[in-house]
Amino acid sequence: RYVNEAKNPLHEPLYFEGEKDNIFLNIAIQYNDSYTDTIISYVNNIPTTEGGTHETGIKAAITRVFNDLARKYGLLKDKDSNLLGEDFREGLTAVVSVKMQNVQFEGQTKTKLGNPEARIACEGILTSELYNLFEKNNKKSLAEKIIQKAIAAARVREASRKAKEITRQKNSLENANLVGKLSSCTSK
Repeated sequence: RYVNEAKNPLHEPLYFEGEKDNIFLNIAIQYNDSYTDTIISYVNNIPTTEGGTHETGIKAAITRVFNDLARKYGLLKDKDSNLLGEDFREGLTAVVSVKMQNVQFEGQTKTKLGNPEARIACEGILTSELYNLFEKNNKKSLAEKIIQKAIAAARVREASRKAKEITRQKNSLENANLVGKLSSCTSK
C-alpha cells in the first residue's frame, strides 16, 4: 500500500508465503493503473536492487499463470500467441523477500542474487499460490481485470512495433536511388 500511495490500485494487496527446498518466500503483489512496474526485492533482508534469479522466477510464474488463466477464461483464443511477461508486469508493484542459506551475490556491489535454485523455488511457490488464489478462492474477476490490462498493454506494444516498421519501410523507400525510367516520383 505504501509503494502505491500516489497511484490508483486496482485491488487490495495479495500476500503469499511459502517454502521450498529450504528457501522461504514472502511476496506482496498489487496492480495499479500506471504503465511501469516496481519490484522491490530482498534476500536475507539485503536489498537486491539489480534483481537476480529470485525476481526471474517470480516474473516467470506471473507470466505462466496469467497466460494459462487467460486461455482457460477464453480471453485468449487458441490461435492467439501468449502474452509476454512485460505485458503482465505493466502496473505491477511487488515486494519480495527471500530467506535462504549459502547466498551467492553477483557483481562487485553485491546487489544481484545469483543462486539458480532461488529461481526454481520462487517460481514454484508463486505458481502454486497464484493458482490456489484464483482457482480455489474463486477470484476470477480479479484475474480477468489483470489479464485485460495485459491484453491492452500487448495491443499498445504491437501498434508501436507496426508503426516502427512502417516508418522504417518509408525511410528505405526514400533512400533508394532508382535509375532512368524507374526514378521515384516527387512533388513540390
